[in-house]
Amino acid sequence: MTAVRSIQDATADLAVAQRVLRLEAESLTALSASLDARRLGRALDHLMAVKGRVVVTGMGKSGHIARKIAATLASTGTPALFVHPAEASHGDLGMIAPEDGLIALSNSGSTAELSHVIAYAKRMRIPLVAITSGADSALAESADVVLALPRTEEACPLGLAPTTSTTMMLGLAMRWPSPCWNAAALPPMISTPFTPAAIWASNCAASDQLMHAGKDMPLVAPGTAMSQAIIEMTAKRLGCVGVAGKAGPLEGVITDGDLRRHMATDLLNRRVEEIMTRQPRTIRPQATVAEAVGLMTMVEPRVTTLFVVEGERPVGLLHIHDCLRAGAR
Repeated sequence: MTAVRSIQDATADLAVAQRVLRLEAESLTALSASLDARRLGRALDHLMAVKGRVVVTGMGKSGHIARKIAATLASTGTPALFVHPAEASHGDLGMIAPEDGLIALSNSGSTAELSHVIAYAKRMRIPLVAITSGADSALAESADVVLALPRTEEACPLGLAPTTSTTMMLGLAMRWPSPCWNAAALPPMISTPFTPAAIWASNCAASDQLMHAGKDMPLVAPGTAMSQAIIEMTAKRLGCVGVAGKAGPLEGVITDGDLRRHMATDLLNRRVEEIMTRQPRTIRPQATVAEAVGLMTMVEPRVTTLFVVEGERPVGLLHIHDCLRAGAR
């Protein structure tokens, strides 16, 4: 039997709820007062120059906020993607391309799982915008621009659970403008027509309209040495290479992840059959781009490329970057 709460209990609960909301509101007020026009402008300038996608990352509760930010950007016309920093250390760094921009969220700025993402961004010269309250942290020192969060009291009674800090992260990041609200606009959002018709057209386009075909498709024959396969993969710059005989079926695919998993001193001398992933995920030429994006992002393990096959023969390669640039959702 459920116990009936007393008036005193209900009053106490109301007081707790009001305290939490007051602290959350005060944190946003403090954030608004602390905003630096120069830093905010520099962050927007960096992201204005992005030709690819806005990649958002964060760990724990910051990661949940990062997912929300990426989802909102993507749904309002800016190609965006969430990358989990721990998964990035185990192969997902390949999802971040040189033409992308990066927003990293961490209250302390010392989140260990972000280290590989930060190092990768610096190595690939990917612009990095940090949202953190750790002004002297490793993240802040590595970032091109730091959007600092003021130190405020967490609503948690112990001051431990992220509450006001994540509210400020979300509030600040949502100042990235979209057609849904008034603010200084990011070119990716301006240049991408945000209309139902545009989204419908991009999602319903056939995969063969965006695929890399002919000489642009990375392919090697069965029996090829891995040294030659890596040359082909590097030359085509799509993050993978297919294995197929002339006019024959697609026998397998070798990705950046496969290379890392098989890294050894004899890798270059081995044959592609020893390294490739057999029975790779593929898509038919007439499939919609929306279907292709779903196969890449909603099915585990997630991938960034799909070979387009007619029958069993590869006729092209579809990369998620091409789908997102075309406005697919």
